[in-house]
Amino acid sequence: MELQYFEFDNRGELIIPASDTSSRHDFDFFHGKWQLRNRKLRERLSNCDDWDEFDSTQECYGILKGIGNIDNFLMPQSDFEGMTVRLFNPQTKLWSIYWADSNSGVLDKPVVGSFTRQVGHFYATGKFNLQDVLWRFKWDASQADHPVWSQAISPDQGKSWEWNWYMFMSRIR
Repeated sequence: MELQYFEFDNRGELIIPASDTSSRHDFDFFHGKWQLRNRKLRERLSNCDDWDEFDSTQECYGILKGIGNIDNFLMPQSDFEGMTVRLFNPQTKLWSIYWADSNSGVLDKPVVGSFTRQVGHFYATGKFNLQDVLWRFKWDASQADHPVWSQAISPDQGKSWEWNWYMFMSRIR
């Protein structure tokens, strides 16, 4: 069984503890420019087995004297653009990851978490098609020049996960 890096309190609120090794330097590996191969499930939570694959680029740089970073996600074959803001809270030792894109122009509710041995686990509660779900991002930076980001969704508070998007990255510079 896979480890869970979250729990729920007696009111059903999501609790995300920081790992002992969580640090403002967890995302330092990601500064620079990247070529991405995306693999995205065509439909979520519908037993879909069809995947779309496409290329994109991403460029990340540090902000706020090292306690955060921003990246731009660009798809050359379309006019879509995304942006991620990541902020490290020195008091809680947790990262918050916010997403916005050119379709909505709104910062999404953040996924929150930390890294353990070069693998980051981030969670948030939310809605998908009016259904209460748990979102999960996983950052595998065990190969710093070829990290993998993945996203999953759970309709049952983390008992099962549907992995629906993978980004396989290669450093350009």
